[in-house]
Amino acid sequence: MNTKLFLKIFSGIIWLISGLAVLKAQTVTDIDGNVYKTVTIGTQTWMAENLKTTKYNDGTPIPLVADTMVVRAMGRKPVSVPLWIVVGSGAYCWYYNIKIAAYHVYGALYNRIAVNTRMLCPTGWHVLGIDEWTTLTNYLGDSIAGGKLKENGTVNWHYPNTGATNESGFTALPGGWRDENGVYQEIGYQGVFWSSTYSYPCARCPRGNKKVSISYDSSQVEYAVG
Repeated sequence: MNTKLFLKIFSGIIWLISGLAVLKAQTVTDIDGNVYKTVTIGTQTWMAENLKTTKYNDGTPIPLVADTMVVRAMGRKPVSVPLWIVVGSGAYCWYYNIKIAAYHVYGALYNRIAVNTRMLCPTGWHVLGIDEWTTLTNYLGDSIAGGKLKENGTVNWHYPNTGATNESGFTALPGGWRDENGVYQEIGYQGVFWSSTYSYPCARCPRGNKKVSISYDSSQVEYAVG
């Protein structure tokens, strides 16, 4: 849920941060052989492109879950529901199941279970926590951090792409997410990013991962639970 986010299993684009001083190279390569640019912002080194691996970093394939529907018993009545929300394992997909466009521009969408395996990232890298996002936004300036992170212009972002300068080199893209009904949402309007930070919104609520969102009509970074 690219990464950029609710008490539902949304799926976000993954942005990774390296805490290792040795990872100062200009690129990093995942288990599939995809090569990503990196950028150093303040004291942190980030991937400057969205993750698109189809395997965990131990080589195990991540299940591809497209628009498959399955029958589940809901009360006394069987109901057809998207496999995405009941898959019970880590999963990934391409926005609208169009790999060519998503692969080259926005990367893949991953569910929360894939994130929490802690094996989604290239070796030596990890899915960021909210504290690491806070370090980033504090460095850039809270009220304008989103603008400094977004790719500028309206080639990928919808107008007006408020405050976008990309002066950080982060190049955040509006890859959207996949919602609790398996529906693809907000491509062009929002970038939604998973974090590794858990949250309990209420005593009876299931545990969720906090997410980060950047929007076409705001220069701020926002947080929610998914």
